[in-house]
Amino acid sequence: MKKILVINGHPNVEALGSELARVYTNSAKEAGYDVKLMNIADLKFDPILHKGYLKIQELEPDLIQAQKEILWAEHIVIAFPMWWGTVPALLKGFLDRTLLPGFAFKYHKTDPFWDRLLKGRTGRIIFTTDAPWWYNWIINRDPAIRMMKTTVMEFCGIKPVSVTQFDSVKNRKPEEIKKFLRKAQELGIKGK
Repeated sequence: MKKILVINGHPNVEALGSELARVYTNSAKEAGYDVKLMNIADLKFDPILHKGYLKIQELEPDLIQAQKEILWAEHIVIAFPMWWGTVPALLKGFLDRTLLPGFAFKYHKTDPFWDRLLKGRTGRIIFTTDAPWWYNWIINRDPAIRMMKTTVMEFCGIKPVSVTQFDSVKNRKPEEIKKFLRKAQELGIKGK
């Protein structure tokens, strides 16, 4: 049975992005997968990495549990809204504090490369944006996708990483939002 961790990176657990994460989770459970949903908004932790990696601050119990669940998972889904071209500050703080050297990656001492310590896992990014997809792609050059897919998940060894973008959400009609939710449901059923 495939083990799936869904990380909801939206600070508002009642927002569309959070609903997409819940729909994915519930559909995957109904399809028979072993699924856990983590709402970052419910975790208690300091999102600031005060000393960078010069001195790693002690992890709060919620972050210790988050690391255990990341190691448990075979497939990691991260859902978030794109704000200012990237992820919300709370999700960024979670990544900074959780995906630490020695846990998610390990730099080599004698060259500029690193070991990807989360190899063997696959991933998916599900995100919402008010901008149309073509604007994010042509004008902004997909910063949220490049950041989360390439410089976070693949950097740590999670590969392949698929992307599902729900765009122009502020202008969507209720029936279009229902299509978004059906898409999240389909992804959950397939465990992708």
